[in-house]
Amino acid sequence: MRDIDLSVVCCVLDEEEAVPRFLGTTLPVLDRLDLRSEILFVDDGSTDRTAEIVRAHAAADPRIRMVRLSRNFGKEAALTAGLDAARGRAVVPIDVDLQDPPDLIAEFVRLWREGYDVVYGQRVDREADTRAKRRTAGLFYRIFNSLAAQKITPNVGDFRLMSRPVVDATLLLRERNRFMKGLFAWVGFRAVGVPYARPRRAAGRSKFSYWKLWNLALDGLTSFSTAPLRIWTYLGLSVAVLSILYTLVILVRTLVFGIDVPGYASLMIVMLLLGAVQIISLGVMGEYLGRLYMETKQRPIYIVRETVGFDAAPEDAPPPAAPPTKARRAGRSRQPA
Repeated sequence: MRDIDLSVVCCVLDEEEAVPRFLGTTLPVLDRLDLRSEILFVDDGSTDRTAEIVRAHAAADPRIRMVRLSRNFGKEAALTAGLDAARGRAVVPIDVDLQDPPDLIAEFVRLWREGYDVVYGQRVDREADTRAKRRTAGLFYRIFNSLAAQKITPNVGDFRLMSRPVVDATLLLRERNRFMKGLFAWVGFRAVGVPYARPRRAAGRSKFSYWKLWNLALDGLTSFSTAPLRIWTYLGLSVAVLSILYTLVILVRTLVFGIDVPGYASLMIVMLLLGAVQIISLGVMGEYLGRLYMETKQRPIYIVRETVGFDAAPEDAPPPAAPPTKARRAGRSRQPA
């Protein structure tokens, strides 16, 4: 399983236009490297001709392999499937849209050979993204790093090179609500960044809506920080202290000036404010409780429909806190033509 030096993992969802361009750009880069390499596609439930296109390329080039999932499990789960199936001594997750420049892989490999376990690409120019996306991304990194104990480097995505020890350590973390950027940071190891300007998407369109990005941000915050729960504890204490002080003010005013009839407006404001605080706090606790509920079910992170280009059936997703050991039952192996 370790006869490959470099595995390039690419998760795809309805990318029939982007796959040929990606291969046309990435394969020459790998040809220039003095490494035994492979490109592993993870088809995350595509409904177009993405799988057929990858299969045709795999028939012509044995370096190309594919894992097809039974449905769309999300990019975090698809990336986990790719790491499970990757054979290389180093693994590079990359997007198919060419916004992560494949030419940068050569620099990643050079730094890896110098002794770094993680070499990540850091976006220093995001003009290709919309202004709203740049601002919300910057806001997320500030909030996350202020709340979470484990910090993540701003403007760093999944595009990075990881040595085999880093990949194996990451695969020990089998939680269901996955935030891969946080998991990569959590395992540690010696890391260095490579700055680059992010170009525009070469083909197709992004599958990440603002709603999906919002949910991913919630997964990240709740997976690596309990600060949102603690905030509502402090807020409840603050409201309690203010209530006691306001009670003392009313008591003193009544004793000094006599009985005062409270106004309807002030009463409604206090009731609505306290009601809103209680509902929001219940929602925050519900987010954590829901994630705990999903974890206790112990469902697999993903299910494989089929594999292409494998000499043998790929390894199954391992149980929690255990490396991949079990042969996959859900998938079937196919040899390249």
